[in-house]
Amino acid sequence: MLELKPNCEWCDKDLPPESEEAFICTYECTFCQDCVETVLLNVCPNCGGGFSARPIRPATDFRSGVSLQHQPASNKRVLSPYSIDEIRAFRQSVLAK
Repeated sequence: MLELKPNCEWCDKDLPPESEEAFICTYECTFCQDCVETVLLNVCPNCGGGFSARPIRPATDFRSGVSLQHQPASNKRVLSPYSIDEIRAFRQSVLAK
């Protein structure tokens, strides 16, 4: 089940569970749409993969026991350990392949 991280790992923008601006890579690294498009250029700085829109978990049960009420989003904020220069160099090496 997706962790649904509460923020962009680069700019720390709030990304609540219902956000349509949240994007994830296959490892669930989470970034806002603006950072994916303008800073990361669709290259995850952690794994080198691309991003997809994060699915939105229903707030209420459509089926018993399956919703944010029963599987809440994470409240643990995560921030990238990389500098902008490290991200640019990594992105460039990934895009060059």
